[in-house]
This record gives sequence, C-alpha cells and structure tokens, in this order.
Amino acid sequence: MIWADPGGRGRYGSMTAVPTVARWWENRTAPQRIELYTRWSFYIWLAMAPLLALGIAGSAAQRVQPATTVFVLASVAVAATAVLLARAGLAAHGEGRGLPRRPALAAAAAAVAAAAAAVLAFTPDAPDTPALPWGVAMPPAMALVAASTVWPTRTLTRAGSGIGGATGIVVLAIGAPLGVGAVLAIVVGATSTFLTLAFRFSVWVLDVVREMERSRGAQLQLAVAEERLRFARDLHDVMGRNLSAIAVKSQLAAELVRRGRDGAAEELADISRVAEESLREVRDVVRGYRRTDLAGELAGARSVLRAAGVGCTVSGEDGGAALPEPVQAALGWVVREAVTNVLRHSRATECTVELRTAGGEAELTVTNDGVAGSGSGWGSGLTGLAERLAVAGGRLSTRRERDRFVLTASLPVGVPA
Repeated sequence: MIWADPGGRGRYGSMTAVPTVARWWENRTAPQRIELYTRWSFYIWLAMAPLLALGIAGSAAQRVQPATTVFVLASVAVAATAVLLARAGLAAHGEGRGLPRRPALAAAAAAVAAAAAAVLAFTPDAPDTPALPWGVAMPPAMALVAASTVWPTRTLTRAGSGIGGATGIVVLAIGAPLGVGAVLAIVVGATSTFLTLAFRFSVWVLDVVREMERSRGAQLQLAVAEERLRFARDLHDVMGRNLSAIAVKSQLAAELVRRGRDGAAEELADISRVAEESLREVRDVVRGYRRTDLAGELAGARSVLRAAGVGCTVSGEDGGAALPEPVQAALGWVVREAVTNVLRHSRATECTVELRTAGGEAELTVTNDGVAGSGSGWGSGLTGLAERLAVAGGRLSTRRERDRFVLTASLPVGVPA
C-alpha cells in the first residue's frame, strides 16, 4: 500500500502539487467557463449518435443485419464528423465567419449515408415499430445540431421542418397511411427543431457573455482614457500661458540683444522667473493628481467597480469626513490599492468597503468575492502599502474566506501630519 506521510507527501510527492479540477475551473473567466460548457455540451450530445443508433436498431422487430451494421457504423461517422463540424463552427462563429465548408460536407455525407442505411435496415418492420422514422431522422438531426453553431434561427427552423417532411415522405413511400405520415412528419420536425434551437440558445448565451466581457474592458479603457484627458487638460491649462509668455519674452530678449538695446537682462530674468513658476505649478498639478482623498477615492472606487460590472457597497462613508487629513490620505491609498487588486486579480461580482472608527482607531475593510488560486495575495503593491501604514503606526492584514478576500487596514486617528 502507498501511504502519505504526515506532511502530505506520498510516493509521488505532495498531493497539493497536483492542480485540482476545482482550482482549474476557478481560474477560468466567465466567458471561458461558458465557452467550455457550451463546447462540451455539443461534443457529448453529438458523441451519443452511435448509442442512439443502437437503441433504434434494438427497437426493430426485424432487421436486415448487414444494413443494420452499416447504419450503426455510419452513425459513428456522423458523430465524428458532427463533433468536428461543431468544433470548427464554434471557432468560425467566434471569428464572425460562416459555416466551414469541408466539415459541413463531411457531416452531411455521413448523415445521408446513415439515413439511407436506416431505410434499408428497418423498412421490413416499419409498420410495427418506430425504428424507420427515427433511424431516418436521427443522423441529419445530429448534423443540424452541429450546424447550429453558425446557422441563424430561421435557417435552423426550416432545416428542422425539412427533416420532418423528409421523414414523412419516406414513411408514406413504404405504404403507411397519410395520417400516420403527417403525424410522424410533425413530431419528427418539431423534435429536430426544438433540439437544434436549444443548442442554438447556448451559442447565443455565449455571445452575450462575450459581449459583456468586451463591454467591461471597454469601460475600463474609457475610464483610464478620461483620467488621462483630465490630467492632460490640467497640464495644458497650467503650462499654456507660461510657455506662451516664455516664447514672447525670449523673442523680445533676442531682438533687444540684436539691436544692442538695454532691457535684455530684465527679460531674461523674467523668463527665468516664469520658468521656475511653471516648474512649481507642474509639481502642484502632479502632486494634486497623486494626492489621495478618502471621500474622492471611495466615490471613485464605487464608480470604477460598477463600470466594470462589480457591485459595490460602501458603509461608514460619512464618518470619514471627521478623520484628520493624514488619516484620510492614508486610507485613500488603501482604497485605491484594494480596488486595483479587485480589478486585476479577481473575478469579483461584489465588493464591500466598510469604514469604522472606534477606540481612537480608524479601520477600513475591503471584501470581494471571485478570488482564484491559492497564493498569499501579497504583491509589491500591498507590501508597499503595509510599509506606508507602518510608518504612521498602522497595520495591514489580509485573509481568505473560501472564495472571498478580505483586506483590513487599521490606523490611529491621531496620526501626526
């Protein structure tokens, strides 16, 4: 027997070194999960064609043995070509292309061959069992399911009705009553259409999730672009006037020097003064851009998270206004770093920010779901933040609660400026 040692290591090493399916699944994004579910739903269903063929063959009272064997083997070919068609169709659909020609022709040929074999195998006992109509309908229905990855709903509905009509014609051709043929045509057509549209709905859901993910990325890029434009606008407002003054005074000083007149030194002194003033104003702009404000950071966090599709709840926000400015600035950095981590390192759908003040200490807690992986959660950003808080006598801690990540920052209210 192979026993693991107390440290969790066995003959083949640590069991924790083997990634679990659950962890692998958690690391997938929502579109990736939906795509995997949709893809394997197609594959598993289409791979069942041989089993359905065996069931249909088993329901026949009398069978032409060679033709029955051909029918089952052709159903295997239907399953294989339909899976290939579904795979190629999903790839083509994601790229906005039409149904791949070669896989579609291969699936259609296999379906026709299987349906023809069903006619030869099950015609002798057609009046007594449903083997013939379902044997004729099953192969093209499987191919149609694979085609639903690309074809629109209207085309699929027409094709499903066509399968029902063809089945009814085959049944009537062997001498079945008109009423029986009509009923079978309706039942087979409705079943084929419903099954195909159900799979088409899965593809539509995948499209919606992909579009939501693209919208989320676009919203984040828009937020970044708006912030860049704001900074550029502030910088232009500050620098435009001063640079214009420097340009004019430089031209004036050059002209005075060229003509040998007095006053060039005064103009150069003014240029130096304006340049120093510009440098100071640029520093003020950058300092203001980088300065954190707790109320502004909380409002920004709520806006950015909601734009990214993450529900955000903030509590205790009013109490932040009474905190000293250095404390607000430090907690503002906590909010900024925490929100950055939520957006970059999680698949969060909910984020809660809670501010409490008690016993001469302010405590800020940020909790989010959608945590993937099993790392410590500490990167360079949190390490730097912890060092910043430690200088002010504060503390930073993190913990995991199942799929939730909790960040807590504590800071004395009496932090010196």
